[in-house]
Amino acid sequence: MLIGKALIVISGKWRLYLILLVGEHTFRFGEIRQQLPAISEKMLAAELKALVALGVLSRKASTDFPRRVAYTLSPTGLLALPLLRQLHKVGQLFI
Repeated sequence: MLIGKALIVISGKWRLYLILLVGEHTFRFGEIRQQLPAISEKMLAAELKALVALGVLSRKASTDFPRRVAYTLSPTGLLALPLLRQLHKVGQLFI
């Protein structure tokens, strides 16, 4: 089912937050960590890795030292962004 695939992408405590945070911007790991201080570094690394593997995020590593890694939404992630923002608005209705 296609709904099942969508749920795999946004399932978990942090994935929806990460997708919405990155949005149309580029963030480095440390910047994401500052924006979501409640997530552990280990969990953040695992979730970013999973979202890259699912094709939602793109990861670009620099060649200089120290290595800098930047995350952006992939074209597929950008297509899903408006729907996820609507889902966020629905959640605000129940606050």
